[in-house]
Amino acid sequence: MFTIGDFARHGRVSVRMLRHYDATGLLRPAHVDPATGYRYYAAAQLARLNRVIALKDLGFTLQQVQAILDEKVTTEQLGAMLRLRRADLETAMAAAAARLVRVEARLRAIESEGHMPENDVVVKSVPAVRVAELTAIAASFEPEDIGPVIGPLYAELSRRLEAAGIACTGPGVAYYEDVPEGDGKVVVHAAVEVSAPLRDGDVRVLDLPPLDQAAAVVHRGSMETVDPAAQALARWIDANGYRSTGYPREVNLECPENRDDWVTELQVSVTRA
Repeated sequence: MFTIGDFARHGRVSVRMLRHYDATGLLRPAHVDPATGYRYYAAAQLARLNRVIALKDLGFTLQQVQAILDEKVTTEQLGAMLRLRRADLETAMAAAAARLVRVEARLRAIESEGHMPENDVVVKSVPAVRVAELTAIAASFEPEDIGPVIGPLYAELSRRLEAAGIACTGPGVAYYEDVPEGDGKVVVHAAVEVSAPLRDGDVRVLDLPPLDQAAAVVHRGSMETVDPAAQALARWIDANGYRSTGYPREVNLECPENRDDWVTELQVSVTRA
């Protein structure tokens, strides 16, 4: 048997926490000396303590922890619950990290206002290109809505192209269009340049029309950090007497494994204002 202090040290928790667990009925001492009131714990109780701490650290309330443990779930069941909860937390952490990246991009967009040299933007014609594509609907054009849609689209497109024996001959091209009466929803086109006959089916092959006049700028970094370049391009278009006629195309010039090393050209179709 261990004193409460010794048990706290072995379990790497505080004595105060053990007293709280005792008061709530979550982890009672194995023995309480009737004369002194001292609490004593058995080594076997470390197993329950481990479960309490793991469930609490994964976001369960103490009431939920007690309900789970009182149901006497098996080790396998508890492990499955913890893995599921861990996956939820990992998803939340990834979403929070992505939000932080977008916030930092917005801050850079604010800091870079008016500082983009004009020679970073070029006006050029973009020829027609044959692409294979898959499409899906995103709730909006905001990065947090586009990212979860376009990533899986490109993964599935790659799989289908390989299965169909169609080879890529050029960069990926993402482009967008509004859903009619879609309350801000957009059609996401995940495309890649190919040399293949026109076709429909599992993979649609089509000719993406040319842009007679496009304002273009190169962005270096992940698409989560594209805001400064995109907004600087918009300011350049306005300052130079143009107006845009649609969403930008995103041409993936370089896509190494490290997303921070991506190189993407933004192409916005423009006309004279």
